[in-house]
Amino acid sequence: VQLQASGGGLVQTGESLRLSCAVSGRTLNRYIMGWFRQAPGKEREFVAAIWWTAGTYYADSMKGRFTISRDNAKNTVYLQMNGLKPEDTGVYYCAADMDYNDLRWARSDYWGQGTQVTVSS
Repeated sequence: VQLQASGGGLVQTGESLRLSCAVSGRTLNRYIMGWFRQAPGKEREFVAAIWWTAGTYYADSMKGRFTISRDNAKNTVYLQMNGLKPEDTGVYYCAADMDYNDLRWARSDYWGQGTQVTVSS
């Protein structure tokens, strides 16, 4: 399974971005997909997960501003980020796993290369 994350960039506080994670090599609907982020000098942080049934789960701090979605036909997962804040700055990674616990605790075998999100104040 290969994951390609894209959509990052430099935005101002309060603006929005939509990240994409294109999956190749396997059918997307077999996997639970997740987004993580890593700020400079910090550990990788769970953001959100989505099951093939479209059920979702978010880290508490992301609820209300971030929305994860998936298009199984396009083999793509999205992360819509609204109301961005400087503390949202970091490299955002997508991941895939068949086991939620492995995904949730960043033990997935499959990771995208990361896309940089920078939010200026």
